[in-house]
Amino acid sequence: MNTKTKAALAFSAPLLLCANAAAAEQGFTWEGEIEVGNEQVVSSDVPANEIRNTYAIITATGTYTFGNGMAIFSTLTGESVTDPTADRTFDDLGLYVEELGFSFGIGESTTVAIGKLHPVFGSAWDDTAGFFGGTLAEDYELTEQLGILADVELNGAGTLSFGLFFADDTSLSRSWGTDRGRNRSNTGGAGNTGKLDSFAIQWNHEVDNTRFHIGARHLSASVGDVDDEQGFVAGLGHSFDADLDVFAEVASFSNFGGTADDATFVTLNAAYSMGDWTLSGTLSQRDLDSSGKTDLHSIALEREFSNGMVLGGALARQDDGGVKDTIVGLNLIIPLGG
Repeated sequence: MNTKTKAALAFSAPLLLCANAAAAEQGFTWEGEIEVGNEQVVSSDVPANEIRNTYAIITATGTYTFGNGMAIFSTLTGESVTDPTADRTFDDLGLYVEELGFSFGIGESTTVAIGKLHPVFGSAWDDTAGFFGGTLAEDYELTEQLGILADVELNGAGTLSFGLFFADDTSLSRSWGTDRGRNRSNTGGAGNTGKLDSFAIQWNHEVDNTRFHIGARHLSASVGDVDDEQGFVAGLGHSFDADLDVFAEVASFSNFGGTADDATFVTLNAAYSMGDWTLSGTLSQRDLDSSGKTDLHSIALEREFSNGMVLGGALARQDDGGVKDTIVGLNLIIPLGG
């Protein structure tokens, strides 16, 4: 499974745990994972692109449930906090707070969470299989936002998730070890305003073996931005009886990231299970006004062992504005706790 996908699964875990807090007994629980991997551009039209990144990601989520529908939770993540610019091995490691918050229930159908959170918008990074399955879609994933989120169960008609938030600009945006620096609201970027003036809303539903979602978001312009970002997303997935799962997601934005760019993302993913093995393929595209189209196509093979460990490998072909790269990814994921 995609390395970042696995991380995203971990990041989203606290809120899911909190949603179940009302039914949980009082006490502390935790879970996490260690991922070790290697991603390497083995050939490229641009020799400088041919770099290797050997990495480790450690994620741990802890939740204390009070037994009355209330819970506190936190996710800590350790990983390289810079982008690779040359061959590297476990470099620039930093530890940071991915999520930290308090949740409570209202009635039997609503869960509210307050703190540093991940608003719901899209799901390609969670719902695709393979090392590179959600790579392009992660450009629009919402993470590390301060605010208030709510999930409302619609009496058999799905779940409505919505929230008000802004990008974390506190000291929690820094990291220990290699310091990635504190985010400041005066540095620009859509949603980086220091005020509760951005929102996201998404409806998720599942009927038999088919799941779908539709959502929208508004990220207010910050200092120096061209305009507010507006975004829409729709996704559809289906699990066939023959162990075949397919998923598609489309997202469209105006003033993406607060810039003058409009952007469109498309992700198509299929996964076929054969016992402990999963074979998957992904076709994905990012289209930005300023830089043009990026196509990323990949195939992947993974095996899950009886102890929960997952070993994966993938081959991808990327065409980024005419520059073609061939990329190989390998990873081992070790679950913890639970």
